[in-house]
Amino acid sequence: MANQKRVLLLCGDYVEDYEVMVPFQALLAYGVTVDAVCPGKKAGDVCRTAVHQLSGHQTYSESRGHNFALNATFDEIEATKYDGLVIPGGRAPEYLAMNESVLDLVKSFANSKKPIASICHGQLILAAADVVRGRKCTAFPAVKPVLLAAGAHWEEPETMASCTVDGNLITGPTYEGHPEFIRLFVKALGGSIVGSGKRILFLCGDFMEDYEVMVPFQSLQALECHVDAVCPKKKAGDKCPTAVHDFEGDQTYSEKPGHDFALNANFESVDASSYDGLVIPGGRAPEYLALDDAVVKLVKEFMESKKPVASICHGQQILSAAGVLKGKKCTAYPAVKLNVVLGGGTWLEPEPIDRCFTDGHLVTGAAWPGHPEFISQFMALLGVLVKF
Repeated sequence: MANQKRVLLLCGDYVEDYEVMVPFQALLAYGVTVDAVCPGKKAGDVCRTAVHQLSGHQTYSESRGHNFALNATFDEIEATKYDGLVIPGGRAPEYLAMNESVLDLVKSFANSKKPIASICHGQLILAAADVVRGRKCTAFPAVKPVLLAAGAHWEEPETMASCTVDGNLITGPTYEGHPEFIRLFVKALGGSIVGSGKRILFLCGDFMEDYEVMVPFQSLQALECHVDAVCPKKKAGDKCPTAVHDFEGDQTYSEKPGHDFALNANFESVDASSYDGLVIPGGRAPEYLALDDAVVKLVKEFMESKKPVASICHGQQILSAAGVLKGKKCTAYPAVKLNVVLGGGTWLEPEPIDRCFTDGHLVTGAAWPGHPEFISQFMALLGVLVKF
């Protein structure tokens, strides 16, 4: 690839779950190299994450998210080797803003005028590094006093998805703004999107896996695709609770409550012919969605019309129930092998677990660590590309 871009992602314990993983996996899917680092930790170590959401209380709630695996060592990085910096929010920035080596790093990016994208509470680090003086920026509203004290020109976010750009500085208030936040960062890196405007349908349900819906959903929105998320018996504006499935040393995955995912379209009015592709997240939702005749009918329509379909983890339970795996090679979460084989599919071992496969117009993956491959293979079928 001509001009491979390299980006640094600044992590810490109790970084917000979406705010670290969505940009990480989206950028990887677009062909950008992303090094995720944390002071005092090395490649292979994990940062615990926090699920933050506004649930009708005076401030956001917090629960435990996934464990996020770092892939580079903080003490070994050289700022000059990177084209840009991403700073997620959550609680990590509160203490990272006290770390001199973090502040030196941020200053070096600011001084070299390289793109810096910071979201939510990440702007605490920008304020501590004294790189916002005289600059327009936004953040989670609670960060406003700190930004004003640091000399920034505060921009009140119209919605929690509104982003602000001032030169090389991109700021956003919450993960709701990821599509614009990531798109602006890609543009700042010199990227352009080819083949945007595709219409994608997401088949959602209660306790689908948190990452498996949000990462592809926002990654495709960032590419200027029109993405509709629907769930049987629910309508636009309704929410689906999600599950955080993780590997924590037990014989199977653990489950914790994830973010509530807001649907943006009505299942009852879905017409398969108006979409260019279908995505089926995993988690626990597919077990019962596979029993829904309307879901099965919809999936059959996408498969029979040879439109791109991407299904991950337990999503293949729906494909199996729909009888569309006959003669297809596919993978899935290993516990779903039974469904794939009994459904007439040819089982492909996901070795390692982030391995994904394309067979004709079908993309399958085993688990959320495979998102970068999963999304990029789906993009290839859709004819969507990020060029640098």
